[in-house]
Amino acid sequence: MGGIVLDQNPVRPTTVVPDARGVLDVDAPVLAIPVWSADAAMTALDDDTPGVDDTSATGDHADGPWIGPGGAEVADALQLDLFWLLERENGTGRAGEIVSLPVFETGRGASSVDGDVDVTRVVLVGLGDGSPVAYRKAGAALARSMRGVDRLATTIGAAAEDDTRLRAFIDGLMLATFALGGFRSRPADPAKAPLGTAVLAGVADDGAAPVRRAAVIANATWFARELIHTPSNVKDPAWLAERARQLGHDGDLEVHVRDERKLAAEGFGGLVAVGMGSARPPRLIAVRYEPPSVGPDTPHVVLVGKGITFDSGGLSLKPSASMVTMKTDMSGAAVVLGVLSALAELGVTVRVTGLIAAAENMPGATAQRPSDVITQYDGTTVEVLNTDAEGRLVLADALAYAVAELEPTALVDIATLTGAALVALGRTHAALYATDDSLADELIDAGARAGERMWRLPLVEDYREGLDSAVADVAHIDTGGFGASSISAALFLERFTGDVPWAHLDIAGAGRAEKNKVELVKGGTAFGVRALLTWLESLGASSAR
Repeated sequence: MGGIVLDQNPVRPTTVVPDARGVLDVDAPVLAIPVWSADAAMTALDDDTPGVDDTSATGDHADGPWIGPGGAEVADALQLDLFWLLERENGTGRAGEIVSLPVFETGRGASSVDGDVDVTRVVLVGLGDGSPVAYRKAGAALARSMRGVDRLATTIGAAAEDDTRLRAFIDGLMLATFALGGFRSRPADPAKAPLGTAVLAGVADDGAAPVRRAAVIANATWFARELIHTPSNVKDPAWLAERARQLGHDGDLEVHVRDERKLAAEGFGGLVAVGMGSARPPRLIAVRYEPPSVGPDTPHVVLVGKGITFDSGGLSLKPSASMVTMKTDMSGAAVVLGVLSALAELGVTVRVTGLIAAAENMPGATAQRPSDVITQYDGTTVEVLNTDAEGRLVLADALAYAVAELEPTALVDIATLTGAALVALGRTHAALYATDDSLADELIDAGARAGERMWRLPLVEDYREGLDSAVADVAHIDTGGFGASSISAALFLERFTGDVPWAHLDIAGAGRAEKNKVELVKGGTAFGVRALLTWLESLGASSAR
């Protein structure tokens, strides 16, 4: 560990607990009550949204923000004028707005409800227009404002009229305060720790299962972020393989790891070539999930993740500033492991195999050179013209292996692959390429529901000639001057997918955040965990019908 002292208090995500009782019946010192903006509240009233009725705002408050479920009870029990508080703080109920009131009783400290629970703070949380985006913002704002709090109760879960909004709120609540523990010389400041436990009060018994599913997915995203944010002096292909083995042990998953000798012997020329410049050799990691009941019609999805644990660019060396974020270049691999970590607990009913092509791309004395010709797993020869375009070489091996050996019904790869995807779509959308319209539509829909947006880009036939090589079967970057780098990379990968329905997610933009925003934190976002799990749940449900 190079002298790094393990933190005595590693960071952990918030625990979310559903509870059918009212907010005043839950033992919590902090109570969080939802507030809608006036226009949204009127719409919700017309649509019979839970918790909004014609007594929520009356008289002088009829045209202002509306306070959601639990508000009237809390105001009555604690003798608080919540509307006055909103007016004093210029509260509008906009999404993510936090209005916080410490609660005191003269001479006694915290106010007591029924002589039992000491309430120290009431927090009004803006839900804006009540959209899933607004619920996600509300959860994130609440989490950031409640650092250091051990336990709170909230009725925001009871206000959510569907699972999509509920999951969005939990995403924000659990992910907005992500931090990597374990690498500080002193224990973390308890006042900056994530909220300990959030009790979702007023959630009926039939709502408990969606709460738990949402928490499982958020936990899987947290786990993937931990892998992404781990520094590269700790994280190498062998380390990643050990994390997969531990995951397999804990989750009853089958794990198989090929080391550099097996990779060379079995013809994984892309992985070998990319990893040969590093003293820390490559690995191909396979993790398999089998649902309890498998039949002849059970789909088999293969997920392929790019696992470049550090990317210097190889001999086509990156500028030093561009290397700072390259510990996150294995985000695709982390996403795949995050997905695999949650399948059993979610009860996903499709078979899933995760393939992680892991290597460290370094400019060592034995590194591959620009103009080298290598042979991929399926026998395709490739002219390597830029060693910094290494991700597609390791993915090509994994895709070709999946087609030849695993009999997938669908093949999806995910990678921080090209800067061109960032230029085209920024950081809010992943670039999606697909050979199958239904698969593309399913992924886009799942991403929209999960808050991970994708935009489909074309596999332009005219650009294929840009991958022509004078000395090999194909070049791995555009040589024709077309300038469509992300499309060219996708066209290269498509060659290795056979006739299997295939989708490629280029998350070079969406996979990294420049600053904290809503549920994202600066650094690796683990984009794709939530979307892929949402898709796999739906795929299992549709295949069972």
